[in-house]
Amino acid sequence: MAETTNSTLKAVAYTAGGTERDRVDLPGETFDGTINMPVMHQAVKAYLSNQRLGLAYTKTRGLVAGGNQKPWKQKGTGRARQGSRRAPHWVGGGTVFGPTGRKYDQTVPRQIRALARKSALNARAREDALIVIDNFNYDAPSTKQLVSLLSALGVTDKKVLILTDGLKKNVYLSARNLQRTHVMPYADVSTYHILWSDVVLVESNALGYQLESVAEKPRTTRPKPEGKSRGAAKAEAKAEKSATRKAAAKKSATKAEAKSAKPKAKAKTKKPAARKSAGKKKGK
Repeated sequence: MAETTNSTLKAVAYTAGGTERDRVDLPGETFDGTINMPVMHQAVKAYLSNQRLGLAYTKTRGLVAGGNQKPWKQKGTGRARQGSRRAPHWVGGGTVFGPTGRKYDQTVPRQIRALARKSALNARAREDALIVIDNFNYDAPSTKQLVSLLSALGVTDKKVLILTDGLKKNVYLSARNLQRTHVMPYADVSTYHILWSDVVLVESNALGYQLESVAEKPRTTRPKPEGKSRGAAKAEAKAEKSATRKAAAKKSATKAEAKSAKPKAKAKTKKPAARKSAGKKKGK
């Protein structure tokens, strides 16, 4: 049901600029190694069901417009008796036992929700998928700065959940244009969001302690290749292909012209022979 570990969990720590720090001990109150799978399943199932609106709605024969008058008289027509054009067996009639809207809300006790959230955080910590960031201090929204941090951590191709200490609008706006990155306060995170992500970035202040500032290390930029760029190489390859295609088309055209010219030459050579035979006949 539930897995527990007695050893304290540690996490990798980085600065907001992507400089690696020493590993940090996670607080034992939350990160005690407890992983309760049934509780996490219950919390995720309730979260997803609460997202449903339940707007499917059909009309019964009493709600469909029309049908107040009897289609034809009861007897004398030879037809089956009918009482309304909005009966369920008529086209355009009401629906029998159709959906009339329902609520999919599920309530989960507060302690179970807390245990599920704790289990999800422990699961990510035990997988070394939880990274501590010293501080997210963005003076202005900067997607470029956030992308550089994710590239330094090597998680650009993964689903990343960033948990900040309280609401930080600049960090949220910086990640709003990134499809696989989601930012939210640490206090508002749910079990579903933690399990949705592949990597969780947590601000140190949200965990209850503050890391000392560390000088940022300069990053080594990759040297640009001396050769041609990819765009120029692709353009040259396209030009070569088009040139070979044109040459092949010209060859096929010349061959076709040569084939069409040969029968005409044969026909010209045969005509004098026919004239000679006609002259012999006249002489006879």
